[in-house]
Amino acid sequence: MKNQSDSGGKPLLITIDGPAGAGKTTVSRMLSDRLGYRYIDTGALYRGVALEAKKAGISHDDDAGLELLCGCLRLEFVRGPDGLHLFSNGSDINGEIRTPEISMLSSAVSARPVVRKYLLVLQRELGKGKGAVFEGRDMGTVVFPGADIKFYLNASVKTRALRRYKELSDKKESPTIEEIESDIRRRDENDSTRVLAPLKPAEDAVKIDSTDLDAEAVINLMISYVEKHLIH
Repeated sequence: MKNQSDSGGKPLLITIDGPAGAGKTTVSRMLSDRLGYRYIDTGALYRGVALEAKKAGISHDDDAGLELLCGCLRLEFVRGPDGLHLFSNGSDINGEIRTPEISMLSSAVSARPVVRKYLLVLQRELGKGKGAVFEGRDMGTVVFPGADIKFYLNASVKTRALRRYKELSDKKESPTIEEIESDIRRRDENDSTRVLAPLKPAEDAVKIDSTDLDAEAVINLMISYVEKHLIH
């Protein structure tokens, strides 16, 4: 498919939601590259808040502390030679936010209204002008209910655990696949049962199960939906 930024096609706002390990990050990056769009990893923003809360000694349920933190926080994506990096108040924190501990803490922090309020404004600001692929857990349901195209990507727990294990296997003290599967199940439970913006597909989302599909097959499916949307 032609790069939409070069083909005269109208810029779209595309959301890709789904649970941890479903392949959202890989396909979101690939789709944004194919379309010539910006890629926005919203999960990194929640991880950024979680990391800064941990550094400041603020508990995940301390709403007053989290509100003060968010009021002083400046999160931004900066493009580097190896892709986008998340910066917090001018410092690159990209390497610090990809740990199992921060993953679990970000899930807890994301359930707090003060954090979601802060990031809702930031995410919608990033979405102005469209021409972007937003990856997250409530992009199509809460942040961008009017998105042009919404995808919900899922896969079996075992498949997702194996993918995450492969991602972390080259890191020091990487968790076992059993530990990762347990973390994924716990995070699924936390994300899908929380009162505020629970993880679920938008009613008009295109649902894709990637259990038996590689990234290229998923991208081809997504591109076909994008082409249909542009035609109509």
